[in-house]
Amino acid sequence: MVIKSSNKNPKKCKTMFSVGLTGDFLTPEGDLTYNDIGLNILEEAGGINYEFMKEYRSPVSADMLAGYDAVISLAPAYNAESFKGINGLRAICRFGVGYDMVDLKACTGAGVLVTITKGAVNYSVAEAVVTWMLALSHRLLEKNRLVRNGGWAQRSNYMGTELRGRTLGIIGIGGIGGRLVEMLKIFGMAQPLAFDPYADKARAGSIGVNLVDLDHLMKHSDFISINCPLTDETRNLIGEHELSLLKKETYIINTARGGIINEDALIKALVNNSIAGYATDVFATEPPPGDHPLFKLENVVLAPHSIAWTHDMFSEIGRKACHQVVEIARGNTPDGIVNMDVLDKWQR
Repeated sequence: MVIKSSNKNPKKCKTMFSVGLTGDFLTPEGDLTYNDIGLNILEEAGGINYEFMKEYRSPVSADMLAGYDAVISLAPAYNAESFKGINGLRAICRFGVGYDMVDLKACTGAGVLVTITKGAVNYSVAEAVVTWMLALSHRLLEKNRLVRNGGWAQRSNYMGTELRGRTLGIIGIGGIGGRLVEMLKIFGMAQPLAFDPYADKARAGSIGVNLVDLDHLMKHSDFISINCPLTDETRNLIGEHELSLLKKETYIINTARGGIINEDALIKALVNNSIAGYATDVFATEPPPGDHPLFKLENVVLAPHSIAWTHDMFSEIGRKACHQVVEIARGNTPDGIVNMDVLDKWQR
């Protein structure tokens, strides 16, 4: 199949372009887990047949992929074994923006395009970060516990802080980070700092962000929002050294991936009250063990990798993923491609 620019007139989909959706899109009863994932887009495109995989396994095995032209994938992992003997698969369309569960080298070697739904989560994740910033700085959960546990008289010991005048440091100034900066303007915060070696300097300047190195960001931020992907380059990006640079009043918020922060070093900093607190949606191992040390700390707020989940967000992700499938079926180039090298193989 030759991939053509998506801004040209689309071709009619080839007959029965076959799409598989991973089994975790369905409940054990066989119902859709989420209200709307854009399946009407596939139904209305013509020439596309889709079905849900009969079982869920991770990593996905080659027999599960056999016969599909494209896969819309929620949570499972993919490795080199996933593609052994698979020749017709054109793309894995990730239902989300993270792709650390997909072996890109293996996909590229097999000629399988990987796409992510870039932009679809920006609003919801940024809004979740703001929620956590307010909850942490006003010590919401601690005050909730005071009331429930009869600690009303202790309320003066739990003073909060305002966002006004404080500095936000953003690690990864992509779509989520940019939306976050926009949302926070109303709170009168100082100019945001950002660390991102791949950031467009002109864009950063246009949204009012000051690009700095990581040490500078760690030293001067009152809140740190982690919004970069987990890669070999970002794994353990924040360790003991980086945490030692923080002010005691600093809060860290992680809506990206658990492996970006060294959890052992983080727990040590929290236990020693070297930082003010931590909110996370993600863990190095998911789900985390029931005796995870973070569970015992009062200055920590946790969510099960779902803090940003809304029906609105899942609808937007689903529509974008389904549009990508339609573009591929029509012979066009979809947006959100992660491994662009595959296009060169297709065009030879």
